Amino acid sequence: MSSPRRRVGDADTAVMPSKKTALKLKKPKLYKVLLHNDDFTTMEFVVMILQAVFSHSETEATAIMLHIHRHGVGVGGIYPYGVAEAKVGEVMAAAEKAEYPLLCTMEPDDDPDDDGGDGKDEDKARK
Repeated sequence: MSSPRRRVGDADTAVMPSKKTALKLKKPKLYKVLLHNDDFTTMEFVVMILQAVFSHSETEATAIMLHIHRHGVGVGGIYPYGVAEAKVGEVMAAAEKAEYPLLCTMEPDDDPDDDGGDGKDEDKARK
């Protein structure tokens, strides 16, 4: 098969059609931001953190706070690594400033279809 040629000035130039390759991007790995129960941090402070840092409504924040209180740990939100890391830092800084020992950690979200709750956190993280 011959290459298409076109004349440019005095020289012949071969024009080769370029191949377009589809770039396939992986979805970023998600991380759960966890809040841990303790005997000193007030329930009101935890609700305030869930509203201010994680943008939960008062009703959602109260339900999550009660889950944390009853089970020892709860998910504040599910985010890509950088966002999750920033949320943990923000929670820890607010707790330290308010002189509460609230612990906030993050862990990989192994099953993106099951966040241990009603799925609202995952939907928010992906929007």
